[in-house]
Amino acid sequence: MTIIESIARWGNETTAFAPLARERATHAILDTVGCILAGADDEATAMTAAFLDDRWQGPATAVGGKRATPGHAALVNGTAAHCLDFDDSFRPLMGHASAVLVPALLAVAEARGATGAQLIDAYLVGLEAQAVIGAGMNPRHYALGWHATSTIGAIGAAAGVARLLGLDAPGTARALSLAASMAAGPKGQFGTPAKPLHAGLAARNAVEAGLLAATGLTGRLDIVEHRFGLQALYGTEVENWQDILARIGAPHSIEAIGLTPKRHPCCASTHNTLDMILDLKAAHGFAAAEVAAVETLVGSINRNNLSYDAPVDEMQARFSMNYCVAVALEQGRLSIADFTPAAVARPAIRSLLPLTTMRAYAPEEEASSAYLPHKVTIRLKDGTVLRAERDMERGTLADPFDEADRRAKFMDCCAGYFDEARAGDLYDRLCAVEPQGSLVFLSQALLRSKPRPVRHAS
Repeated sequence: MTIIESIARWGNETTAFAPLARERATHAILDTVGCILAGADDEATAMTAAFLDDRWQGPATAVGGKRATPGHAALVNGTAAHCLDFDDSFRPLMGHASAVLVPALLAVAEARGATGAQLIDAYLVGLEAQAVIGAGMNPRHYALGWHATSTIGAIGAAAGVARLLGLDAPGTARALSLAASMAAGPKGQFGTPAKPLHAGLAARNAVEAGLLAATGLTGRLDIVEHRFGLQALYGTEVENWQDILARIGAPHSIEAIGLTPKRHPCCASTHNTLDMILDLKAAHGFAAAEVAAVETLVGSINRNNLSYDAPVDEMQARFSMNYCVAVALEQGRLSIADFTPAAVARPAIRSLLPLTTMRAYAPEEEASSAYLPHKVTIRLKDGTVLRAERDMERGTLADPFDEADRRAKFMDCCAGYFDEARAGDLYDRLCAVEPQGSLVFLSQALLRSKPRPVRHAS
């Protein structure tokens, strides 16, 4: 049996998931819907939505109110989910699992009239498929420059779409094979609107791979291990996939590894550093004006993700250690409001950019361990030196979000679209999404938010 046939068989045969897995899937769906609403006003979302016209009308809702085919609704909503870089991350994928999965599944669920329980089942199938392929391909795949959200994310999400469509194991394998032919996205696009578009394209590709598979269309079932397949062309870390496949779903990766919802609306490569700085500020009470220098040590992949020492717009700022550290020093927190053109141009923040220096571990150091802690040294003007190191950012299983964290983030995401009462009601309904016999309330939420007008290029 090939790799994708093994994944497809597991996804088709598994009919029960543990309560913990279902609870964490509910939290992931909640978090992602918040990110979609928060991203509805972003220019990347507005331009993607403006691409839709009467040719793409259909039964699914794109954020902002357009009705579209399931694939094109997923395109817009996936872009919205990822455009603020506030969506969750998933270590096996080395990318953003839910920004692809949730928009793809919501579009198909709306078109097919699925229930909340069916949505959660499909989410868990798609996430585990992402985990299996990610475990076999990463970290080399990601280090080579592939945006795994867009590549592995789409392939895994196709398994979730197939589950929601009711495809059998051969049909699911066909969907995975077709999605493999759609997998693309270079990390060179980080810091541009094409980066969140990757998540939208991946969500669309997952939907369309599933729908095409439902017609009987297929590709090679050994497309991962084939000499001209994913393993050879996209880079892989392992030769023996059987060890990975033997562990599929036992336990589910959402239980064993978990997802990481984001505390900060910026690239996850900054998060360990930001958490350490905020902890040190809370413990020692220093102000930004007292800081002489901030020295950060991160992984080489993290350093490569953070390309902008002096960002000129909000997209670059999300991939700038200097900017994110400056905001943390000045304000003691980062919020969605810190990533606008006006916010990036603030003189008080820009004056702090030169304080930060960033270096990465040497290759021989990284070769000695799969994961090395990030470290920060803060030098104050009075000569005080503060140091910290951190293995995992806030939101991981080692330091998880609680109910207050989830609600606070969701309310921040909804600010400007719903009043507090409407946002709170949506939060409560999403927390209880599993017993919902209809997901119409989610379509109504997407209809209520209105994206900004698009300034068309001349």
